[in-house]
Amino acid sequence: MRLVILLLTICGLSGALSAQEDSRLQRLETAEESKDWDAVGRLDIGGSGFCTGALIAADLVLTAAHCMFNRFTGTPEPLEKMEFLAGWRDGRARAYRKVRRAVVHPEYVFDSEAFMKRVSYDLALLELDRPISLSGVVPFRTGSHPRKGDRVGVVSYAFNRSEEPALQEQCRVMARRPGVLMLSCDIDFGSSGAPVFSFKGGEARIVSVVSAKSDVNEQKVALGTPIVRSLDLLMLNLAEGDDVWTPTKSVGFGTGGARATGGAKFVKP
Repeated sequence: MRLVILLLTICGLSGALSAQEDSRLQRLETAEESKDWDAVGRLDIGGSGFCTGALIAADLVLTAAHCMFNRFTGTPEPLEKMEFLAGWRDGRARAYRKVRRAVVHPEYVFDSEAFMKRVSYDLALLELDRPISLSGVVPFRTGSHPRKGDRVGVVSYAFNRSEEPALQEQCRVMARRPGVLMLSCDIDFGSSGAPVFSFKGGEARIVSVVSAKSDVNEQKVALGTPIVRSLDLLMLNLAEGDDVWTPTKSVGFGTGGARATGGAKFVKP
């Protein structure tokens, strides 16, 4: 309830929300259904949990920063235990890649009690050990900050659909504030890090990353982290080697106790 009140206050919403007009989730169960989305993949973490991520270059995956931390201890997850499964479906992936290096937004703090600030910086960029250069696995381009009322879509994995992704092609930006988008998209645990797409001009471009889920007046909502400016910073830090994680080193920022509540990666039973 405290989170719902916080969302209502920050996003300026009051009374009943607009009627749900968004499309339902479409499970991408066949190669034909998923052919345009194979650059989205499941990010497995130590064989016990997962998030969602998406290629923005042949060797770069965009995901949520909180996916990089152990949800119980708040300590960084070892990169050697992470694997990106591009186009994962029914026990097989189009490509399997380990993570060579990673950067987390330098302002992100996993155990911060400032929930909305945590969402604002919940972004990580992973460099794979080898590029994925396969026909049909085309990295997505990124787009500009969406406006309130804009149509967006999400492709994600989740705890009840861990073996194939699902597409919700029509949801809306319900409200936006600096660093936070409230979306009417249907997400769940495991959807953390999922790409939020704009479809302007007929092309799917990533404009945000799923950070957390909640509900407002019994309507499910997703909270997204915009990528404008933050992604440029992550790209620069990765190129220059600033605050870069490797399999043998995790930098100190972002660590702490495990007080974070919303948006945790899904841990398999």
